[in-house]
Amino acid sequence: MKKLTGSFRYTQWDPCLIVSQIVAMQCVLYLTLSLLIAVMQDLTTSTRTLDHLFQYHEIQVKDNEGRAVIIAFVLNAIIGALMLWMLVGRTKLCLDFSCTFYGIHLLTCWFYNNSFPTTFSWWALNIACASVMCVAGEFLCLRTELQAIPLTNIGAKVDL
Repeated sequence: MKKLTGSFRYTQWDPCLIVSQIVAMQCVLYLTLSLLIAVMQDLTTSTRTLDHLFQYHEIQVKDNEGRAVIIAFVLNAIIGALMLWMLVGRTKLCLDFSCTFYGIHLLTCWFYNNSFPTTFSWWALNIACASVMCVAGEFLCLRTELQAIPLTNIGAKVDL
């Protein structure tokens, strides 16, 4: 399974690492989303329920409560980009991990509501957040990957 690829990186397919990164991303993003929604609900003086995370009818722009949920989701997407950069660190994997998070969120909402999400606002928000998370995560990872490689000790002897 080990091979030297054209990107000058020694790679190995490690399913344990991938699963642990997915679990870490899910845990961190749901924790931060919960905290953001709790803060937003305190600002709008509404009650705290799991409905704000998983009930797709809660995402609407008609009142301050719905707008607060939307703001929390967008801020969480930005935090998700930072988590992609810190936990995953590969530009190639940002799209995969973004789609995995929002795919699992779709399944969780479907299970929580006992029906498939059908509102346009839910789909628009989640597609926009997935896009923001993916593009911002790719930007951060790419900046790290493209940093100059220091070439110190150019004339030093190497014992082979």
